[in-house]
Amino acid sequence: MTKEELHRMIRVDQAGEFGATRIYEGQLAVMGDRGPHAAEIAGMAAQEEGHRAKFDALMAERGVRPTVLAPLWSAAGYALGAATALIGPEAAMACTAAVEEEIDKHYSDQLDRLEETNADPELAAMIADFREDEREHRDAALAAGAERAPAYPLLAGAIRLGCRAAIKLAERV
Repeated sequence: MTKEELHRMIRVDQAGEFGATRIYEGQLAVMGDRGPHAAEIAGMAAQEEGHRAKFDALMAERGVRPTVLAPLWSAAGYALGAATALIGPEAAMACTAAVEEEIDKHYSDQLDRLEETNADPELAAMIADFREDEREHRDAALAAGAERAPAYPLLAGAIRLGCRAAIKLAERV
């Protein structure tokens, strides 16, 4: 595995964690602290902020350049969070479930690559740990009624497609 491949992994993961914090900020801006699931969302947001901080530190330590698309991820993440919260609490949870489903797949693919090459045990352990948190977020969102959101299959599919596109862009730009 090349240094550039490792840098792409770190860059895209940091961008994803940053985007997740912005989604939760948008949701909480609409819901306030008393909305359905607000406390749960705030807890997820805190975990995502911790993940982002660890990736920020890893980027600084290893000299990984951040994506130049960070301003786009900031605006898009916040808008997605706010829009889904405006639709309703189930739509906010549908957003979380869809994003975390895609991140689970993304992190699993990265772990497979890291384990097959044994290139970076530190990064692999970090991703494995974060993947478990993302799975917990997905499961909590599903338990909180994500699938009851209006047009759930369409909403979740569109969000997952957007996540896949964002991943590909952040890896390269």
